[in-house]
Amino acid sequence: MTEHPGLTADRLRTLLSGNDIDVVGDLRIELISGGRSNLTFDVRDDVHHWVARRPPMGGLTPSAHDMEREWAVTSALADTAVPVAATVAIDRSGDVIGAPCTIVDYVDGPVVRSVDDLATLTDDQVTAGAHALVRTLADLHAVDYEAVGLGDFGRPDGFAARQVKLWSRQWGIVKDRELPDLDKLVGILTDRVPKTAGRSIVHGDLRIDNAILSPDDPGAVAAVVDWELSALGDPITDIALMCVYREPVFSTVLGFDAAWTSDRYPSADELAQRYAQASGTDLGDWAFYLGLANLKLGVIAAGISHRAREGGSSGGDGAELAGEATATFIARGLEAVS
Repeated sequence: MTEHPGLTADRLRTLLSGNDIDVVGDLRIELISGGRSNLTFDVRDDVHHWVARRPPMGGLTPSAHDMEREWAVTSALADTAVPVAATVAIDRSGDVIGAPCTIVDYVDGPVVRSVDDLATLTDDQVTAGAHALVRTLADLHAVDYEAVGLGDFGRPDGFAARQVKLWSRQWGIVKDRELPDLDKLVGILTDRVPKTAGRSIVHGDLRIDNAILSPDDPGAVAAVVDWELSALGDPITDIALMCVYREPVFSTVLGFDAAWTSDRYPSADELAQRYAQASGTDLGDWAFYLGLANLKLGVIAAGISHRAREGGSSGGDGAELAGEATATFIARGLEAVS
């Protein structure tokens, strides 16, 4: 039985038993490798197979590791066209686990994180997987959030403007140097916020490695994961972020050659156009959304290095180098809005 300081078998058994889950035999806990955000664990007993998630163990920034948010949105999406893992148990306050924690059913299927993972797929499967991800995003944005009980999940009006302010504030928390271009980008985005926008559930972090593909068809999505940045907001922010993740510098953020940056996937422009067709949505001021997505990723990259300096990295070796991508993302954002 393997344990981790962030999730011990005794505490996990207490949480599961408190939610009327009959644990059979010993609990076996393994930290799933990869990722720079919430800690994700493979959990098994003699009968069941689950996945547990909790925030990193140090260097936290506000709202970036919201377990209650993940729980609410995945519970609400259970009977929609958006594939999600079935929810099992939650420790909202962290009184049991030591930090907020969610448990969901394990979903079988490949997760394509690295270029090496991508090498196992044919070109047709790679393209089909990207197209399926875009369709899933369009399906998410089509969900009637009030009908599924998420009417109080957030304030969709003014979402983009709040995002500019949020990531500007986050930069103030995690920055290790002055970056005048970031302040310049924030100023331009503040003045350019679209006056009208759509309203939907937004994932806030969707790319190919935040999805589990079908074990029988890697061109289909079995489940979307990593919902801690989800909200009610402007759906175009989601597709813009998916496109900006295609930037090669994103591999620096993850610390390995990321699959989603591979030129085997459709280009960012093709993904955006496919989304527009699938959703029937006009992309509006696309340059603004690309600028905002680059700001967000630049600050997230700095936050990963910040957590590493604080001793709370969940991403393995190289996390302290993630912030080197910040300036590149900000430059790309300025190019977009120019």
